[in-house]
Amino acid sequence: MKFDLFAGRVLFLINGACLKNAIISGANNIAKNKAHIDELNIFPVPDGDTGTNMSMTILSAADTLKKSENFKICEVAKIAASALLRGARGNSGVILSILFKGISKGLENFSEVSGSELISALGLGVDAAYKSVMKPTEGTMLTVARVAYERGKVAAHFNSSVTYVWTEVCQGAREALKTTPELLPVLKKAGVVDAGGKGLCLVFEGMLSVFKDGIMVEKEDLPLNMEKDDTFKNAAAMFDDDIRFTYCTEFIVGKKINLNLDIQKLRKALENIGDCVVVVDDEDIIKVHVHTENPGTVLQEGIKFGELLTVKVENMKEQHRRAAEAEKEKALKVKQVLTEVEPECEVGFVAIASGSGIHSLFKDLGCNHVISGGQTMNPSTDEILEAILATPAKTVFVLPNNKNIIMAANQTVNLVKDREVVVVQSKTIPQGISAMLSYDSEKTIRENSEIMDNAMQKVRTGQVTFASRNSEFGGIKIKEGDILALDNGKLLFTDNEPVNACKRLIESIISDKTEFITIIYGEKIGELEANALLTEIKNIIKPEIEIDLINGGQSIYYFTVSVE
Repeated sequence: MKFDLFAGRVLFLINGACLKNAIISGANNIAKNKAHIDELNIFPVPDGDTGTNMSMTILSAADTLKKSENFKICEVAKIAASALLRGARGNSGVILSILFKGISKGLENFSEVSGSELISALGLGVDAAYKSVMKPTEGTMLTVARVAYERGKVAAHFNSSVTYVWTEVCQGAREALKTTPELLPVLKKAGVVDAGGKGLCLVFEGMLSVFKDGIMVEKEDLPLNMEKDDTFKNAAAMFDDDIRFTYCTEFIVGKKINLNLDIQKLRKALENIGDCVVVVDDEDIIKVHVHTENPGTVLQEGIKFGELLTVKVENMKEQHRRAAEAEKEKALKVKQVLTEVEPECEVGFVAIASGSGIHSLFKDLGCNHVISGGQTMNPSTDEILEAILATPAKTVFVLPNNKNIIMAANQTVNLVKDREVVVVQSKTIPQGISAMLSYDSEKTIRENSEIMDNAMQKVRTGQVTFASRNSEFGGIKIKEGDILALDNGKLLFTDNEPVNACKRLIESIISDKTEFITIIYGEKIGELEANALLTEIKNIIKPEIEIDLINGGQSIYYFTVSVE
């Protein structure tokens, strides 16, 4: 590193170690602020979560760089660009990877650079980013990147120190971000700035911390020089008409060896069958992002250029529907005030459940009230009591559907004076469903209690969830983020993919006596994934077994499976 004698301690040149720390710092800065950026995500609607996508994209580079030794700046830039491309998620993530690919190209053959070389390299990235998008839209992260580059380019004519130039880059990015609502009416309508642009500002700010002060932003710290915007809000439900195509399709192609590839042909082909097309490549792979009605056709185009390495297809309309339902459910939970009513009917039901689809299911089965709750969201005794008193029945059956809620539900029995409360000892959602289905209006309360209890004993509950921390359970070592497969609460195995885990789980818990299988998929599982799983399960079970698929929308469990 060298310093400008006329600028005091201002950093004039940077080497590979400095750029490495700057990229890691930028990754940390956006990672800890991703939730705020996700709340801004309305354009394009609802193509993933911008903050999550961008942070995971650049964190892939940070993780790779942490494992590397200190190289020349050209080598650091190349390693980062390659990792960003492979880890790119969503449109915003791909564009971020293209910006860094341009920086890598501009820093080729350099061991250290000044602000002039660095800003020229950023310019290559900005140019490539604009060319990669079928119809570049101003008011997005493209605008923020371009204005930041233009501001830095002007600054380099006056002072080519890295500190001075990158300070101007950050200032230009912030100013451009403020203009995005004026450039895009959809943003102004929602009262927010562009999510991708906000994320890019955070990356640039994190890098500046290293260039200016030699301090790497840590994930636990408050964001550097960034004010928390309390006006952030989720406006996705306002923009349903903006979704032209159903499927967000992303894939990586390993290039065919010794084949002269022209990825412009791939880009043009995709532009004819979709929009939001982004195609970027390096020496080994091609990364593609496109919105389309025909994912299969898109993949066929990709195969012409090499072998498919990864594929991800998401139903954006389904994602948006879930987001809208979640907002509606959240609003109802906040606004709903249950009023005590007289016990006029003979029997009523109260259930506790999480997920809009499961809520609707219990309502359809005859529940008067469904309280939002479950794993990590245990309702209080007062909340259950309020629902009981709002049920116009002389006898109210309560279905906790979680072992951690049964005790709170039991407390209501002695608190209610004007009606009888019967707490069904349901520990899982499948048990609660089975209990409701077995209820017989011709039987007495005591008889129904026994019938419901017997029905629950015949249910085997499978669950697919994730590990929230490192631990060891039943002799199995678990890492945070591992996919867990549970059989009646007992850990059977871990996996790295929820759909595959669910398939393995069902194979493990069905028997020759199985007659019914119900698969309830959660909010993190797409409709395509769920239906693909259903097809696979049908192929491995006996044809006489009845199988149902339900969109539960639950948050904690990828899948909840009922086997009877």
